[in-house]
Amino acid sequence: MSLTDLDRIKAQQNTPRIISLWVELQSLRSCVSFMNTGAHPDDETSPMLAALGLRDGVKISQACSTRGESGQNSIGTQVSADLGVVRTREMERAAKALNMSHYWLSSDPKDSIFDFGFSKSGEETLEKWGKQRTLERFVTILRRERPDIVCPTFLDVSGQHGHHRAMTQCAFEAVLLAADEKAFPELDLTPWQVKKIYLPAWSGAGQAYDDDSPPPKKTTLIDASGADPVLGADYAQIGQWSRAFHATQQMGEWIDTGAPSVWPLNLAWSANGKCSSENDIFESLPKTLTELALFAGASELASVLSQTQEQLDAAIKAWPDNRGIVKHACAALGLIEQARKACPQAAKEEILHRLVAKELSLAKILLLANKISYHTRLSKSQVRPGETISINLNLQAPELEVAAKIIAPRGWEVSPWQDNKCQVEAPPDAPAEQGYREAWHANSANAPLHMLLTWKQQGREISVSVDLEEDLYVLPAFSLKFSPPAALINLNAPKPAAFSVLSRFPCTADITLDKLPGWSSKISQKSITLTPDNNVREGLYEFAVALNESPAQVVHKMHFPHTGELMRAQLCTVKTRVLELNIPSAKIAYVGGGSDRVDYWLKQAGMDIKSLSDAELERAHFEQFDSILIGIFALRTRPALAANLEKLHKWVRRGGNLVTLYHRPWDNWDPRHTALAPITIGQPSLRWRVTDENATVTHLHPDHSLLCAPNKISRRDWSEWKKERGLYFAAQWDAQYMPLISMADPGEPPLLGSLLSGNFGKGRHTHTSLILHHQLEMLVPGAYRLLANLLNPA
Repeated sequence: MSLTDLDRIKAQQNTPRIISLWVELQSLRSCVSFMNTGAHPDDETSPMLAALGLRDGVKISQACSTRGESGQNSIGTQVSADLGVVRTREMERAAKALNMSHYWLSSDPKDSIFDFGFSKSGEETLEKWGKQRTLERFVTILRRERPDIVCPTFLDVSGQHGHHRAMTQCAFEAVLLAADEKAFPELDLTPWQVKKIYLPAWSGAGQAYDDDSPPPKKTTLIDASGADPVLGADYAQIGQWSRAFHATQQMGEWIDTGAPSVWPLNLAWSANGKCSSENDIFESLPKTLTELALFAGASELASVLSQTQEQLDAAIKAWPDNRGIVKHACAALGLIEQARKACPQAAKEEILHRLVAKELSLAKILLLANKISYHTRLSKSQVRPGETISINLNLQAPELEVAAKIIAPRGWEVSPWQDNKCQVEAPPDAPAEQGYREAWHANSANAPLHMLLTWKQQGREISVSVDLEEDLYVLPAFSLKFSPPAALINLNAPKPAAFSVLSRFPCTADITLDKLPGWSSKISQKSITLTPDNNVREGLYEFAVALNESPAQVVHKMHFPHTGELMRAQLCTVKTRVLELNIPSAKIAYVGGGSDRVDYWLKQAGMDIKSLSDAELERAHFEQFDSILIGIFALRTRPALAANLEKLHKWVRRGGNLVTLYHRPWDNWDPRHTALAPITIGQPSLRWRVTDENATVTHLHPDHSLLCAPNKISRRDWSEWKKERGLYFAAQWDAQYMPLISMADPGEPPLLGSLLSGNFGKGRHTHTSLILHHQLEMLVPGAYRLLANLLNPA
């Protein structure tokens, strides 16, 4: 089981029923819906959304294009789709903290809508995502959620992230298309007319971005100042409760109680053509059900909808009196049923979805107010196709008879309950877990396997779909786990690529590999060995793996305290990079920051490298090493390193070779004292990075030893790079440092601060902002050759 008893205790402690009831009651205050849009998990304007949802009762949602696969990772070494899985769960947890629904444009790890890396252009972004694909997904989300308001987080201006710009551009087009019945008829979704688009009337400039144009004028604002009377925290602070779940991005900051939280907005478009100043965002919208009849042109519903809102308000006012809440909630459901039956056809588009939203909220409120509790335990949290698990249920309802039904995906078999236990069998073709759910809904179950609770109250049947307390993950029918994840063959000292088979399922399955010309393989139950012939050329070779002649998959498992268990399966391939690499004759120490595997990959390449613990840093016995390599973010995450910088500097002056990989200004980088001589890291990062992974690199001093020995760095070493060249380049540096290369994004002046080196005493310090750690992970040969040179003793 993935959940321990302590996990369950903490979950119960963090979600007191009476608080959950209060939060859900707030959704009864309004029938307006507001969708925030962005490009990455953490793009949401959390403090503003907290006030809209908890104070004003607005139905809030977020639409996000990518899973943030190319973002930084401050808590682990996951990259690409694995990082996307982690950030997907982080976003779900962040949405839950705000009682907000969340939608993804990207549907799976192979979707063209993918975080391919930093971009400075909305057009480039849409070219890579596919504009039609992006609009189709955006329109799908708008038609499903049916928001009254769409509000991008960022402006479409030069100096802003291209992903952000693309989403803001598409917001305007998608809103028009969502209302057009001729657009995307294949979606089989009813068109929906968004009423307003707001843009932020604040600048997006900061540590990362640098908006060239001033923000548009303010036409209204959302004052999110003040505190929730029951939660006891400011709305801005509650927003940070949500943002803290974005731990991979170091989100979450303390906000002082009473600090102002004001969000100016610009009404950029409206369906009625009016974009003048407003008192608030509710102008021209039905703030409550009382105003809905007039808004929708259904005067015959004015009385019943007004009465409904009165009962909703009374339910809020009754808190914490459970009986009073139940009384008014049931009365409201009865009135909603009347309104639905009497709703004229012409008004259904504007009215029915709002009533459905209130029914979902009321059902959840009744679940809480009736003190219905449920706890589930899975016999195991992972299942193979064709396997069976059991679910144990502890269901308590003091005054009601509640029925529980397990809802499973199509093709799954569920047995009847017997002694509070049922059996669930996965079909033989059950797909393996991808970790990319398309949406997270605030008021319904989200997992494919969930539970429906039903009871009768005051003559009315109430149903609520709820998630089980832990997710059930489907493992592949055929899986293989091996180590290392990829192999390097150095043509200067060729050896076969050897892989250890750690596990496979079925455990007796025969392993076979694709055959590639020029390669031979030796496969046993415990190992795979690949040997190239003498004519093998440099390149990346991938061998598809099969078990019993069926494609095998590899399972990536992850776990963090704030996410719980995570999993992603993908097709299994054995990768081998063949390259020419001269290894430096050096004993190397590595001080990692916890966000890369540079030491691992350099060891795989054959270098003599040792990772230093904090205790070893404290002892500062640096003389035993020829070179010391500082990993990304290490000055922030390794206090022992920062505490011993002076000793490290002395070691350099006595002849040591120090190499520092990229750091951000806030990673405890002191411009005056961190390096051997002053180096200032440039920000915002947009101005001090090269996002084009194929940007031309000019060698300013082609005969410098770092570009010549032991490997001659040439044009080929700058090919095959992934994501980008680098970021947080140095903006200023002391004359003792020499810039060795220059590069630029298209149409921009060259930047010189990506690779600096200087001699100090008998030693040398080199600082690079190239993302060498990522290139090593992607098996890019030039990164290995360049880093070998940097680590070659002075």
